Amino acid sequence: MNEKEKQESSIIGRLLCMEALILLMGVFSLGSGIYTGETIQLFWGGMIISGAVILHLVKKKDWKKHWEEQEQMRQAYDERRRLKREQKDDQK
Repeated sequence: MNEKEKQESSIIGRLLCMEALILLMGVFSLGSGIYTGETIQLFWGGMIISGAVILHLVKKKDWKKHWEEQEQMRQAYDERRRLKREQKDDQK
């Protein structure tokens, strides 16, 4: 595959990704609710759009980095606790 084909498939892949389809479904439902005046369609359209935005934000977060930071914080906390315990033992 040459560079141009990779770019085209990447663009098509981004356009047809699941998040985009979910967002499109939410916009369609919201638009349909506005057009017909159906409250339930407005509700579901809003919920679907909100869910698509939340899904995007969750997928965007770098979870591996997050858990590595959490592990480092836990180790630092355990080390401080151990040092305090040793200091108490030395004072007795």
